[in-house]
Amino acid sequence: MSIPQTMRAAVLVRAGEIRIEERPTPAPEPDEVLVEVSAVGVCGSDVHFYKEGRLGDWIVDEPLVLGHESGGRIVAVGRDVATSRLGERVSIEPQHPAPSSAETLRGDYNLDPHMRFYAVPGTDGAFCQYVTIQSHFAHAVPDAVSDGAAALLEPLSVAIAAGRKAELGLGSRVLVTGAGPVGLAVAQVARASGATEVLVTDISAERRAAALRFGATAALDPVAEADAVAASRVDAFIDASGAGAAVHAGLEALRPAGRAVLVGMGLAELPFPVTRIQNNELVVTGVFRYANTWPTAVAMAASGLVDLDAMVTGAYPLAETAAALESTTAPGTIKSVVEPQR
Repeated sequence: MSIPQTMRAAVLVRAGEIRIEERPTPAPEPDEVLVEVSAVGVCGSDVHFYKEGRLGDWIVDEPLVLGHESGGRIVAVGRDVATSRLGERVSIEPQHPAPSSAETLRGDYNLDPHMRFYAVPGTDGAFCQYVTIQSHFAHAVPDAVSDGAAALLEPLSVAIAAGRKAELGLGSRVLVTGAGPVGLAVAQVARASGATEVLVTDISAERRAAALRFGATAALDPVAEADAVAASRVDAFIDASGAGAAVHAGLEALRPAGRAVLVGMGLAELPFPVTRIQNNELVVTGVFRYANTWPTAVAMAASGLVDLDAMVTGAYPLAETAAALESTTAPGTIKSVVEPQR
């Protein structure tokens, strides 16, 4: 196919302002592919950058293309990539670690300190018509996986990474705090992993109702039903809220020798019940993105073990990227998707 020399991109020029620009279409490096982007999910981190111009220690100090949950079709390949991949539908794992760092060599490439990650200041993301990615991070998806679901394999991968850290398995009893997109993905992964009880808490009645549609066996109000949460004595607790109160409630709910996995990004520092952690030998860990999750994510989506399409509640053309970013707080919104070819 003929690839245009320029493409449209939705560029964050300053906090609260997205501008549609015409930019040169990128050319793939020898080990890369060029992907015509079909769908890009809106993530909470995109919203933070858009509204505040920063997220944690990352500060947007120059124009940045947001968006890291993406999928599309390979339309060009670098010289070291087989031409048989042309036309392949793919989901993009949006990271480029240093190949020889200690973290990469031991398999923890998500922790590489030299990582270039889509939509983090210094590296443009996927709210544009074409992107490049190393060929091994362009994961083929079958026809059973829609364009929207191909994009949402990224947040599903976060959930899979959390489930692995929590050691979910047959008969597990799990507490998930926060019923946003990641929390709903975690609930689905928990059920697919064999968990028999998946308790989800959220202060929003609407989100609690959504949790029951996406795998929760019970959805509780963390304030009104705090005693029930504390008495649940679950095997694993996964926080997808980033709220200090939720983390404390989850640690209280764990059985002795239970596992806590912190996924949600909240306060930089939080007081911890150290005596409870010590005396009950609780394992407390975090999740930072993912590594080696995409094959599992593709298989789960293709087989119907998880339903990503049902999480998409709105689709926007590229020119309405700002509206997509604003939509995340609208009633009924779970996941908004931008379609750059529109």
